Amino acid sequence: MSPESRTLTRKGLATRRRIIEGAAAEIRERGIAETTLDDVRARTRTSKSQLFHYFPEGKDELLLAVARYEADRVLSDQQPQLGDLTSWPAWVAWRDRVVERYLSQGMDCPLSGVIAQLGRTTPGAAAVVSELMRQWQGEIAAGIRHMQGIGEIDSGLDADRSAAALLAGIQGGVLVMLATGQIDHLEAALDMGLENLRR
Repeated sequence: MSPESRTLTRKGLATRRRIIEGAAAEIRERGIAETTLDDVRARTRTSKSQLFHYFPEGKDELLLAVARYEADRVLSDQQPQLGDLTSWPAWVAWRDRVVERYLSQGMDCPLSGVIAQLGRTTPGAAAVVSELMRQWQGEIAAGIRHMQGIGEIDSGLDADRSAAALLAGIQGGVLVMLATGQIDHLEAALDMGLENLRR
């Protein structure tokens, strides 16, 4: 839970979440450059005073909340597969889920768009991305350790570094996909990453 939402009532939290989800939906449909606070207010049926009650610093504060929301979606969209990397068929199912997620997302990455708008050097934006990568790498590393525990992956392998390498490959594949529309590099990164783990 973000610090700014800790003092809100249940109803207030629900309203705040509705605004964030509405803003995220607007950005996905219109793009970040075309989305205005008026669009968000119309979609979520909130007044200007309500919007600034929950986001007193305006659009940048709302965009940071949307970035957190989109970062959470990156991980939740990979569940339950990401949290159950306990066999090779489970790893393949996760691989397929990642590819499916980015295929369905298409050429626009809402999280990248919001972070670019905020500026990657903005402390809040940098923290959102860092936390996303930390959690994602941790889930992959947990799967590697499980497989080491049942003798399916070499116990001498550094689980954290291997997870970091696999995640870096995924991110590289996603960047190529966003630039070219081709999913091949993401698939290759996942396939080679899993093949390396099997050795």
